[in-house]
Amino acid sequence: MPVATDTRRIILDTAQRIIARKGYSAVGINEVLVEAGVPKGSFYHYFASKDAFGEAILKSYFADYLTDMDGILARSGQSAAERLMAYWQQWRETQSIEDCQGKCLAVKLGAEVADLSESMRLALKEGTSVIVDRIERTIASGLEDGSLSIDGEAREVAQALYDMWLGASIMAKIHRSLTPLDSVTATTRRLLHL
Repeated sequence: MPVATDTRRIILDTAQRIIARKGYSAVGINEVLVEAGVPKGSFYHYFASKDAFGEAILKSYFADYLTDMDGILARSGQSAAERLMAYWQQWRETQSIEDCQGKCLAVKLGAEVADLSESMRLALKEGTSVIVDRIERTIASGLEDGSLSIDGEAREVAQALYDMWLGASIMAKIHRSLTPLDSVTATTRRLLHL
């Protein structure tokens, strides 16, 4: 059983890398399987369809993303505001890497697949909602420890911050410049009264 799990993971990791560069629609299943070194006939052993494959890629991506995010937001010896700003700094750094190296599938695929696949749209919705939950909890923690303050409710501010960062990441790609990410960093500090 571990071999099947490893093969499935290899396919997902390979697909994530390729799709981060090219997008979902531009990548064929055969391209992923060749790159992963997996026989063509075995794809349907692991995935029922290309939609199921896309959903699995997104779920795998968000699981890895949340593990990294939790590591940043759980750092000891820092205020909630410092941990939250470290998360945004990490975001900035991963978005500034050419082609994001597989670090930005929500940015890359959000608009592309939302109208193509309901299951992938729902995987994106679920994954991004969980990210906003963590941002909200960190904001609430910052209100408790006094390291930040906000105007409005923690959930509303968390959602606005995530939406701004997602938009700024897209604009950074369009302009091939970090200026949108620098601007959203400054706006984030203002919204958190830092």
